Amino acid sequence: MISSQVIKNTIEELRGITKIDFSVFDLEGNLVASTWDTEQIARNTVQQFGVSMADSQEVQGYHFFKIFDDKIAEYVLIARGAGEDVHVMGKVAVCQLQNLIIAYKERFDKNNFIQNLILDNLLLVDIYNRAKKLHIEAEARRVVYIVETKNEKDNTAMEIMKGLFGGDSRDFITAVDEKSIILVRELEPEEGYEKVEATARMLCDMLNTEAMSSVRIAYGTIIQEIQQISRSYKEARMALNVGKIFYSERKIHAYNTLGIGRLIYQLPLNLCEMFMNEVFKEQMPDTFDEETLTTINKFFENNLNVSETARQLFVHRNTLVYRLEKLQKSTGLDIRVFDDALTFKIALMVVNYMRYMENEQ
Repeated sequence: MISSQVIKNTIEELRGITKIDFSVFDLEGNLVASTWDTEQIARNTVQQFGVSMADSQEVQGYHFFKIFDDKIAEYVLIARGAGEDVHVMGKVAVCQLQNLIIAYKERFDKNNFIQNLILDNLLLVDIYNRAKKLHIEAEARRVVYIVETKNEKDNTAMEIMKGLFGGDSRDFITAVDEKSIILVRELEPEEGYEKVEATARMLCDMLNTEAMSSVRIAYGTIIQEIQQISRSYKEARMALNVGKIFYSERKIHAYNTLGIGRLIYQLPLNLCEMFMNEVFKEQMPDTFDEETLTTINKFFENNLNVSETARQLFVHRNTLVYRLEKLQKSTGLDIRVFDDALTFKIALMVVNYMRYMENEQ
């Protein structure tokens, strides 16, 4: 529903143009907004006019008008003054406010439609019927982004996104939880994943700079029809979760580039536990000391290069070799050998996944 602040701004603008004062009441006689002191207007006078058959009426030097929403009276507008000019300007004000109500109602209905579409709450036939009624193109290339903000209900981030994309009637910005903002972006025929990634980077940079907020952004695959929006959203949600578990150093996560993290994320926990017990027996990777974990991660970052890893760790090459041999004795895996390194890397990802799922439960 249209806010009282929007109504107030509208009648104040009309007051500035016409030099006529306006007041808006609800049908119970409660003041919504006014450009003048309305103490002289009795509440029961407004109520009586609201239930009358007349759409407009002049009472004691004031012009009363009904403001309708889909042929149902919602508000009463009062124009201060008598005469034909005041009556005409009152009708203009009514027309303006009724158009605003329609626009805000359509925006609300579109937002509600997109939310239900994302959450898979609509039947296929309802999707196409409502899309047609709301003038939303059913067949268009779209992609769904999820922007996860550090703070709940980050209004600054939401306003920035509306400023960037809200002016295009083909794009939709909404939310289904406290910490995520969802952007459903329509793409031009020539735009592909390169453009989708560029938009994500621009959005990440803008929000981190302007909103002073640390955000993560994920997006799903490009879809062709409106009923597939839910699929792209679910893909983006998975990309966000997988990214937080396995690629925490990244800020942008694409569903089609999740790699082995996607496979691990879909494994049942009991299978993960069997794998970890098979590989590590008693000593799990999360029990290693900080020095060992740092050594392992740096060794993997340098593609199993002993000399470069030793240089970056500021240790002698023999010291690094000693650490790796010590790790081999405790785990039975020599991560200088490709097969053992691959097993160890997967195991580290699996244990991260297991810990994440335990914290989520």
